[in-house]
This record gives sequence, C-alpha cells and structure tokens, in this order.
Amino acid sequence: MKPVPASIVGSPPKRVVIKLGTGVLTSGIGLLDIERINAVCAQITDLRAAGTQVIVVSSGAVGLGMGLLGLKRRPRLLSQKQACAAVGQSLLMQTWQSGFEPHNSRVAQVLLTHEDVRTRSRHLAVKASFEAMLGYDTIPVVNENDTVSAAEIQFGDNDTLSAMLASLLHADYLLILSTAPGLIDMKGTGKIVPVVKRITPAIEAMAGGTTSATAVGGMISKISAARLATKAGCGVFIANGRANDVIPRIFSGHNPGTFFAPSGITLDARKHWIAYFQRPEGQVDINAHAVPALREQGGSLLAVGVTGCRGLFAAGEIIDICAPDGTVVARGKACFSSVDVHRIIGLNTIDIKKVFPYRRRLEVVHRDHLVLI
Repeated sequence: MKPVPASIVGSPPKRVVIKLGTGVLTSGIGLLDIERINAVCAQITDLRAAGTQVIVVSSGAVGLGMGLLGLKRRPRLLSQKQACAAVGQSLLMQTWQSGFEPHNSRVAQVLLTHEDVRTRSRHLAVKASFEAMLGYDTIPVVNENDTVSAAEIQFGDNDTLSAMLASLLHADYLLILSTAPGLIDMKGTGKIVPVVKRITPAIEAMAGGTTSATAVGGMISKISAARLATKAGCGVFIANGRANDVIPRIFSGHNPGTFFAPSGITLDARKHWIAYFQRPEGQVDINAHAVPALREQGGSLLAVGVTGCRGLFAAGEIIDICAPDGTVVARGKACFSSVDVHRIIGLNTIDIKKVFPYRRRLEVVHRDHLVLI
C-alpha cells in the first residue's frame, strides 16, 4: 500500500461513492478518454491509500456502444439503448481494469436495476454483497444494468443510482463528477454556489437539464440525488470531473464545485428505504387539517383526513400522501388496499370498525411506516 498522500489532510473519510459521467470518461461519442480515466484511477488509489473505501459508479456504456455502432444521437427506443449498453459495457469494464492494474487494485463489476434495491430482501442482499466486496479490498465499479432495464425497473440515471448506493452503504461522501462545474446561480451572481446548507425551492430553480447527445439527467437529477443522499447523512460534492486532480482537491478542502451539507436529522434505514428506494403504486389526497397532524404532530394518517384515492394498490404497498395543493407531504406503507380506502374515505375510527369489524389496524398509513418528504 502506498503512503498516505500529503494532499489528503485531516481524518480521511471511511467510505465514499464517486460517480463519473459520460462526459468525463469520453472525448466524444464512443471515444474513451484513456488519459483522464488513468488519472482518475491514480487519484482514487491515493484516496484508498489514506484508508478510504471507494465505490465507483461509472456511466459510459451506452455512449461507447453508440460509437462502436456508428450512432450520432442517443437512441429513443429502449431496445436500441439496451443494444448500445450491451456493446459498450464490456469495453468500459476493460478500461477500468486496465486503469487500476498498474496500482495492483482489483475491480468488481456490479450491474443493478431499481428492482434490486426496491424489494427489501434484495435490498439487504445487495448491501451484504457490497460489504463483502469491500472487505476483499476490491473497487466495485457499478452501472445500471441498461441491457435488461425496462422502464419500470430503471433508476433513470446514474446520479440517482449513486445516491441510492451512498445511502445504502452509509457512505460519508458522494462525489458527482461530470462536465458541470457545480451549481451555478444563473439568475443571480452567475457564479458557482460553493455550499448549499439546505435544498430549497430557490436552489431547485437554479437547476437545468442536459443537452448532451449521450448523457441523461443534468443538474436537475444531481440536485435530486443530493437531496436523497444528504437525508441519509451523506455529504455531496458536485464538481467538474475534467478538472485536474479534482478528487484530492475536494478532500484537501479546495473543492472547485458545490458542496451539499448532510441533513442534521437522518432517517433510520427502513424509513429511508420506504422514502427513497420505492416507486409509489398510488396516492391518497388529504385535507388541510391532516397536513399538520402528519408534519407537526407525527401522527398516523387516518381515514377522516383522506379526501381522495388514486391508482390501484394493495395493502402493504407504498403510496404517496398529497396535500390539497398536490404537494407530496409523505410516503408510507398502506394498511388498506385502494379499493378499501375508497370505502372509508372521511370516516372516523368507530365507523371504520363497523365496515371492517375484524381489522386490527384502522389507520390508512401507520406512523411507524410513514416518512415525511
């Protein structure tokens, strides 16, 4: 193991997730930037020498496949994107292996779909697998399994995937390295916002999408990812991955981009799983009196506060809870199916007991399985 680099000051983080966008890893459609990838591998090696475990989330498979197949624009058909990913993924992993080989580091390929972290048993199995890989001193290189991912099991972008992994694996920091230099205050100073203490509507308004031919997401997805990770107690850096020595600069206190501070109050693992690893199957609408009961009093959602129900869901599935203005105020596990919710809208507990005399749980969502958003 190499000595601890002088550029890493203070107490090094125990675990970090580093997400690299297609724009960082390539110099054009289908053209890998080998020099930059080798530089990133050297920076990660120095970070590991300081005692930090590193998980890499690598984009680029679809973009590489596009180049190899002679495509100039990202395909619209899912099957075509899947074909590009299948062609590009092996070259992508080969490149990472070659980049880390001079440093005597082993890499492990991990391909995930949203379904792998949505189901509780698989969620825990994925976590155990990563812990084993890190225990063997390997560097997991993760990508979405684009070759098989259909719309209902997609993460959507690797920003979201990296934030979910940072949360799942209790990482200290998430680095989102792309062509974006950070969050820019386009409507104000025009400069990079160095620190975001809390993600507010004003911060969200600064975000924009992407116009890249190979990428997805943009600053909108990065802020969404930052919200997810910071609520798990993980600090998030967004910086330009093309900048020289960007990783040691971040950990020596000279971050060239934006830092999103972790939330002071973090959710326990199960509630975080409910809030951010699920796709809600439906929603219930609540009246204005029920909103403070949930937000300020920490109560369960009762049928008397429900005004409507949308979608089809079974008891035990995850649903959104929406205020009168349509804002999602909470998410939780339904105690009733959508069919039964329609039967009890607006009823008090005594009347619900008459409709369902043998039910133990009479809440629409119990507070133990409810998370404020």
